Amino acid sequence: MTQQAQQLNSSFYGLGIAPKILEILDRMKFTIPTPIQHKAIPIAAEGKDIIGIAQTGTGKTLAFAIPIIQRLSQKKGRCLVLVPTRELALQVDETFQKLAPLFGMRSTVLIGGASMHLQIQALRKNPRILIATPGRLVDHISQRTILLADVNILVLDEADRMLDMGFLPQIEQILKYIPKDRQTMLFSATIPAEVIKIGTAHMKLPINIEVAPSGTTVERVIQELFIVKKDSKRQLLAKLLVQYHGSVLLFSRTKIGAAKITRFIRGLGHTAAEIHSNRSLGQRREALEGFKIGKYRILVATDIASRGIDVSGIELVINYDLPEDSENYVHRIGRTARAGHEGRAISFATPDQRNDIKNIERIIRTALPISRHPEFAAESFTVNQGAPSKGTRPRSDRHGRYYHRRRRFGTHFQTPKGTTP
Repeated sequence: MTQQAQQLNSSFYGLGIAPKILEILDRMKFTIPTPIQHKAIPIAAEGKDIIGIAQTGTGKTLAFAIPIIQRLSQKKGRCLVLVPTRELALQVDETFQKLAPLFGMRSTVLIGGASMHLQIQALRKNPRILIATPGRLVDHISQRTILLADVNILVLDEADRMLDMGFLPQIEQILKYIPKDRQTMLFSATIPAEVIKIGTAHMKLPINIEVAPSGTTVERVIQELFIVKKDSKRQLLAKLLVQYHGSVLLFSRTKIGAAKITRFIRGLGHTAAEIHSNRSLGQRREALEGFKIGKYRILVATDIASRGIDVSGIELVINYDLPEDSENYVHRIGRTARAGHEGRAISFATPDQRNDIKNIERIIRTALPISRHPEFAAESFTVNQGAPSKGTRPRSDRHGRYYHRRRRFGTHFQTPKGTTP
């Protein structure tokens, strides 16, 4: 391969992107496309249907935003992007706002928790790009405040999450109002067979783009697992928040738990905010913006925020509770180690959660290294498997490092460097 060809393969040039958009990308310091962008942009720019699979944090939004802006600048019609959460809708809009105004295009976000009246006013200005959650869009359809007859590009972003949240009936209803002669793109980090089946039923010979197997975690994230009693979680959290000094995204399984953890963290003297469904849209936006600018060092969230938080520089993701849906583990830890940076993900599991751990390890296709904190009793980190048989107890080598045998996987684990057994 010539040097010129290598440069084209490592830049946005040669992907069929219009010169004006390339100029904008240059000004934004976007020079090297991610793998999903490199593969998806040329195909999407041709108007073909796509099922795109790539791990979280690899630039999927820009992979469809660029060709959408380019196609809308060349023809009439509108684009509809369906997303599962309000936060993700706002993040997607931020990406479009970097490109759309320079082509005289407006975008509008239609989400619950925001003023219906203001959204109707925005729709009267004929935005070419609609970004919506299914529930609020159905509200507009039922009130006849929106027409979708001119939508010729449809994007289902994080489609698996939309199905998990029970949006399938609304999606099916919305599709009835959109012309069948359209371009459809489906993107996600994980796409189970059920999603592909539904997607292909509404797509024309979609091209599958998979830059990493479904469930693959980001490459530069260091993962750790602490087996800890439930009543010791707060003590361990307090120690870790002193050990690490950067921004922290912490996940709780429930909204009540998130509120309690936030109060606990504030009581330790750290700045913290919370995002969950009991918070208003305004409160959630303030929390996210405050986290971005450093007003809050720690953001406590339920899985509503496992996707849609596009914040660079998150040092640490803490799974205070393991996710109810094991696939959400991938999305949670994908909030760190973004844009080529390193990151760390630490998960707490109670001794009776070995099945949850197994399910996560099956999805990510690797075992989670078990760590121990020197200030906690060893019994707090013993997986509840009954009395160990001969040969299963931790043993040390001549350097004093401990090795752990996990019988259900038939493998050995070495305590990560820098930790004390």
